[in-house]
Amino acid sequence: MDHSQKKYLVTGAAGFVGSEIVRQLLARGDAVRAMARRREQLDGLDHPAAEAFEGDLRDRAALDRAMQGMDGVFHIAALFRQANQPDQAYVDTNVQGVRNLLDAAAAAGPLRVIHCSTVGVLGHVEHPPADESTPYNPGDIYQRTKMEGEQLALEAFRSGRLPGVILRPAMIYGPGDTRTRKMFRMIARRRFFYVGRGDNLVHFIDVRDLARAFLLAMDRVERNGEIYIIAGERAMPLREFSGIVAGELGVPPPWLRLPVKPMQALGSLCEALCVPLRINPPIYRRRVDFYTKDRSFNAAKARAELGFAPAQSPQDEIRDILADYRRRGWLQPPR
Repeated sequence: MDHSQKKYLVTGAAGFVGSEIVRQLLARGDAVRAMARRREQLDGLDHPAAEAFEGDLRDRAALDRAMQGMDGVFHIAALFRQANQPDQAYVDTNVQGVRNLLDAAAAAGPLRVIHCSTVGVLGHVEHPPADESTPYNPGDIYQRTKMEGEQLALEAFRSGRLPGVILRPAMIYGPGDTRTRKMFRMIARRRFFYVGRGDNLVHFIDVRDLARAFLLAMDRVERNGEIYIIAGERAMPLREFSGIVAGELGVPPPWLRLPVKPMQALGSLCEALCVPLRINPPIYRRRVDFYTKDRSFNAAKARAELGFAPAQSPQDEIRDILADYRRRGWLQPPR
């Protein structure tokens, strides 16, 4: 190990964002302790400078072990929205888990922590674009517990107990993304539709850019106690976004529009019926919200203070994602 090489703990290392941070750290010559709840989630991790570590945020002793010998922590792990999880599960991971991690990082160093939050803590933004001064407005248990976890991290950073900053990613997509895949596939099969007019704003961040922003935040050690929104080049109406995807796929742009109110009612009804039975609802309120709520963010602070800028235009990002989906056979029609 040369003297310039650092070793970092990455929580949530098996996830979409965490795995890209691991990849970029290893590519630049750092060593990584990659943490996931189950070791088999890290089976593909094969690099001499990477160590797979099984641990849970709810287990303080495991976090104490994970921190040993580290130079810093990328805290990415969280419980994302799942229909069959009780509210307490979100509190245990997204609030108490953050508290455990911060305590372990303080005891071990203190170690610099880059904490992954979400623009979701702002909920529905009345007057876009939102920036770091926009007030909290969480709309569900996931957003509320992410807000509480962010506040714990902010308090630790601003009190001087730990060095670190908070990143709030916009909507994340990129090569290998399974969430956007559904939408792109529907467009490819000419089955995508709008709820409402399709003029609500969407704002994405490429996962490769997001991981780069995390590395910049770790390296800018003079930046502490700050929040940074990380977003792509621009927000755009959903209709424009789906039109770009359709153009790259060589299919006509989506045109079908469904009325908002009945779809919201249907989403709420499906959730009310399915969630108590621990069934994933076929349609739920948040998915309907995707078509109706504006998401637009000002990322000027990250540009000014971290030196972050997206590498490509949205069109180039979409082109990369579709090329990746084609390689994986993810755009094939069902047999």
